[in-house]
Amino acid sequence: MTALRILLEVGTRRTFASAVDWPGWARSARTPEQAIATLLDSAHRYAAVVDVATGLPAPREEAESWAGSRPEDWQPAVVAERPGTPGTEFGVPEAILDEEQVPPDPPAAERIAALVSGAWAVLDAIAAASPAELRKGPRGGGRDRDPMVAHVLGAEAGGYAKRLGLTLQEPGIGDVAAIAAERAAILEVLRSGEPLPNPRRKLWPVRYAGRRIAWHVLDHAWEMEDRRA
Repeated sequence: MTALRILLEVGTRRTFASAVDWPGWARSARTPEQAIATLLDSAHRYAAVVDVATGLPAPREEAESWAGSRPEDWQPAVVAERPGTPGTEFGVPEAILDEEQVPPDPPAAERIAALVSGAWAVLDAIAAASPAELRKGPRGGGRDRDPMVAHVLGAEAGGYAKRLGLTLQEPGIGDVAAIAAERAAILEVLRSGEPLPNPRRKLWPVRYAGRRIAWHVLDHAWEMEDRRA
């Protein structure tokens, strides 16, 4: 079984486990052990992202093995561990590896863009199959479907795109053309391998940007799926 390279961000109350080589595949829990277990349990869900990202070797075989096997059969490899930040405790994976500071070559950049695009496709499919009103969380909270989609679009236009050097207008959730244009602009920068120059902003390296953008999309897509009424 192929080893799964994992980055851990260990905080006092929350730990993130992120698959370094698979943008967007990250889960959190209270302890490192629980975070890794939760990551592996979501392998079958992430395989759907790879199915959309055409031309990539889908980890479905590994996904099915991880989903049904015992912990001693898994082969996770923790390649780095970073101390948690306030962002970690809030619920955001913030650590950037040294290797992620290096711009990807064209095939690697295309792979990142394809997986981000796959994450968007998964979100769109889940949203299309979900009711407008979602089941509330254990404390009665949580966004419904349309506010959740709007939140993802707003975060991409108002925050993540800026970290790539872009200035974008937030599209409405029903504006298909505007959503496609926003995503195309982000993908163009990811495929270029480097953020657009912008001295007024602290920019993210493309490898981390792809990982962070896809994580946010999938985090809400899977939440929506879990909270269908």
